[in-house]
Amino acid sequence: MKILITGASGKLGSALQTVLRAGHDVIATDRSTLDITDYAACGQLIADARPDILLHAAAFTDVNGCALDPQKALRINGLGTHNLAAVTAGLGIAMLYVSSNEVFDGKLGRAYHEYDAAKPINAYGRSKWYGERALLQVNPRHYIVRTAWLFALGGHNFIHAILNAARHDSALRVVTNEISSPTSTSDLAAAIGLLIESKRFGTYHLVNEGSVSRWGLARFALDEAGFTDRAIARISSHQWQRPSLPPEHSPLANIAAASLGIRLRPWQEAVRDFIAAEAPG
Repeated sequence: MKILITGASGKLGSALQTVLRAGHDVIATDRSTLDITDYAACGQLIADARPDILLHAAAFTDVNGCALDPQKALRINGLGTHNLAAVTAGLGIAMLYVSSNEVFDGKLGRAYHEYDAAKPINAYGRSKWYGERALLQVNPRHYIVRTAWLFALGGHNFIHAILNAARHDSALRVVTNEISSPTSTSDLAAAIGLLIESKRFGTYHLVNEGSVSRWGLARFALDEAGFTDRAIARISSHQWQRPSLPPEHSPLANIAAASLGIRLRPWQEAVRDFIAAEAPG
């Protein structure tokens, strides 16, 4: 299969390349080679490449940055996705879009299923929802993949921040009322590889199984890294001021992909392997 990846220099894009290069012809693009907000540029590159499928992993993922500049968020995450959807639809090319748990409002009280109603409450979530709707309405040969709380080796994410704070003896204050599904980029990339092989278009939730609060994830990470004596103050999200307020309870349930035999391991196993590779000495 010939696969074009956007956002290939990002952590998920890199993981997708690692997983897919073994059995496929992979073309990697990033913002240095493709401006997804430029419709003509998208059309030219995709027409020249003629992939069987486009995996759209490029995004403006800085949620606080999205809150500070919502028009930029809509332009990149929304309009950029719309451009790619329109071009691929016109050329008869399938497209997969990586979306987020933040398209939900966090008020359902249980893990979200694939067809629960989206009600984004922040700029980032709204921009990702725009992208979802654009792909859904424009290209019938689509996969929408929602995921949550990504972490990757060599990256900068929540777990890294907690471990670095422990390493430098910084005070730790972590929210208890934000709950979701921590997910390894490597595990997600492998699941995406299986999904596109299935050729079963639709909406999917691909996350490591289970859910945990930010505080619980921090505690687990510290314990696994040997910082069992480090205390973590419990706070609510309203005590942690930032431009963007995320949904409080937004774990994702893998119903659709699991019916195809595609499951990700429990988040604890993924985090444990991550800690083994990246914990401070």
